[in-house]
Amino acid sequence: MGFTLRRRGIIPLHAGAACIGTSAILFCGAIEAGKSTTAAALASRGIPILSDDIAALREAGGRFHVEPGYPWICLWPDAVRNLFGKRDALPQLTPAWEKRYMALDSGSFEPVSRPLGAIYLLGPRTNEASAPRVEGMKAREAVLELVQNTYMNWLLDRHQRAAELDILSRLASGVPVRRLIPHTDPARIDLLCELIVRDSGTPIARQGFVDMASPR
Repeated sequence: MGFTLRRRGIIPLHAGAACIGTSAILFCGAIEAGKSTTAAALASRGIPILSDDIAALREAGGRFHVEPGYPWICLWPDAVRNLFGKRDALPQLTPAWEKRYMALDSGSFEPVSRPLGAIYLLGPRTNEASAPRVEGMKAREAVLELVQNTYMNWLLDRHQRAAELDILSRLASGVPVRRLIPHTDPARIDLLCELIVRDSGTPIARQGFVDMASPR
């Protein structure tokens, strides 16, 4: 998918995307950084999800937009247990693989493109009392980390790398990029969701968790 997006001139970031208010927010990070877990926790609060794992960015009219992906979130069994109480609370993607998926319905999936409002780069989990927390980032540091979180970047030649760096520089200068530090305690995922919503600057009504694992 990352290769196909690149062939179409779309920047693919290793990120999940949620829609808060009318804007999209991204969660970038390496494998097992918590992108999908964060997205699933937000979906459980009634916040629509645009995509899981790959965020397709399109630049138009001087702004970046995030395109919708597939209406599901893939989760490892430990993440399923932390969110829903049991490792098998969600169905498996395939009998030959232990990974499971959370289906998103019309209320938890955002099917249309949204302008990008902010990017959160997931840092290492910590047991510090201040976590979860958000930290500011300098533009240069943000660009370097965004470069590391693009899909299929090993395919690029010298000219394509230069062009991508220019795009990511515009992205980092035009959209807030922040470091998001989760806590090691899974029970604090609720606080993480509250922090993200508050930091996004978009007032929404507090909602209780919805059991997304229950039959529809």
